[in-house]
Amino acid sequence: MTTRIVTVSNQKGGVGKTTTSVNLAHGLTLKNKQVLLIDLDPQGQCAIELGMDNQMGAYYFLTTQPDSPTEITFIRQWVRDTGRDFLQLIAGNSMTSAAQMMLGVQDQPISYIKDLLKTFTKDRLDYIIFDTSPSVGGLQERAIWAADLVIIPTATEFASLDSLAKTITTIQTLKDKKDWKGGLLGILPTFFDGTNESRDSLQDLHATFKEKVISPIHRATVLRECWSEAKTIFEYAPESRAAQEYKELATLVLKY
Repeated sequence: MTTRIVTVSNQKGGVGKTTTSVNLAHGLTLKNKQVLLIDLDPQGQCAIELGMDNQMGAYYFLTTQPDSPTEITFIRQWVRDTGRDFLQLIAGNSMTSAAQMMLGVQDQPISYIKDLLKTFTKDRLDYIIFDTSPSVGGLQERAIWAADLVIIPTATEFASLDSLAKTITTIQTLKDKKDWKGGLLGILPTFFDGTNESRDSLQDLHATFKEKVISPIHRATVLRECWSEAKTIFEYAPESRAAQEYKELATLVLKY
């Protein structure tokens, strides 16, 4: 069985990366897929949305070299059961920033994170999903390079288009200069609300990226409420439009 790696990335915060990562991960498990979600954002919000404590799991994942059975066992101890069938989590916290700094100081290769994933080769995982930090500095680039597929959430507002362009440039550079073998699954418009700005932004995305634009995620109160309830959209409002939209995203991922 081949494990597919999906990285959710954008160099801008507040575009729905964590909401997308968590709900995509849960959506895939509802299709009976084994999923490991790894939170590489120092804010550690994947755990929060899932009703768990943020922890140093991502720090140890990034800084412990799995070159012995003892170290592999240590890293695997930080894989947490989320209480949802087939969904596990390596949580992050502020110490993830320290790990990112260490990677830079040590000048680790672009393949570093992909190499670390060998720890889980015997786990019969269908998907590993990375939620990434909006900042650059090596961690985001290594997470993209590790991926088979990249999803770029972008808010449908003009202020988000510049960061989208920078993320696309990063991907193209990795492909051209670092021989990245993965691909862009698509650009996911988020916070779509039917205003003129939102419609114009979506139109601009389609004009520039054409078939790479995924059906948008509409702005929805229930998505905000999920955070306070520590539930995914499939648990909190399974009949909502937002749940249907994330179900469609999971179905799209399954096609690749």
